[in-house]
Amino acid sequence: MIQRLEGLAARIDRASLAFGRAISWLSLAMVLIAAFNAIARYGGRAVGLDLSSNGLLEAQWYLFAMLFLLGSAPTLASDRHVRVDVLYGRLNAKRRALIDIVGGLALLLPFCVMALVFSLPSVRGSWAVWEVSPDPGGLPRWPIKTVVPVAFGLLVVQGAAFIVRRAATLFGDAQ
Repeated sequence: MIQRLEGLAARIDRASLAFGRAISWLSLAMVLIAAFNAIARYGGRAVGLDLSSNGLLEAQWYLFAMLFLLGSAPTLASDRHVRVDVLYGRLNAKRRALIDIVGGLALLLPFCVMALVFSLPSVRGSWAVWEVSPDPGGLPRWPIKTVVPVAFGLLVVQGAAFIVRRAATLFGDAQ
């Protein structure tokens, strides 16, 4: 049974890492928009024109939010998330696996499920009215709000794969 779950976890990891590589390109778009905003703001002042826009500023923030939210599952898949390592690094693999399983089941998954549950009404409301930014020239808000439950859903799936991998380590089936 654990071997089948390990196979599923490995497929989830591969998909998550491929998704992470794809969304990493958002960082390039974010940097290019930020650079253009800076050049447009200062260059526009020099020539007496307003070359920047609220839409571009919001796009920069949306891309940052998307990178942060959607990058959490691939980060967990590659085991590069932040740890407060006081004792963890000194423990053997089975004890670390036990800590990871308890943390995943007691903290990660419940938090993600709560975030999903609490974000869905806001997303539904945003979709119902096709919410847009109140700023002149701003972007629609419903797409970025939709990213929140999507990201936490992906993190739940990746968290389950993470726990399965750690269970395999705990029970001696994998490293």
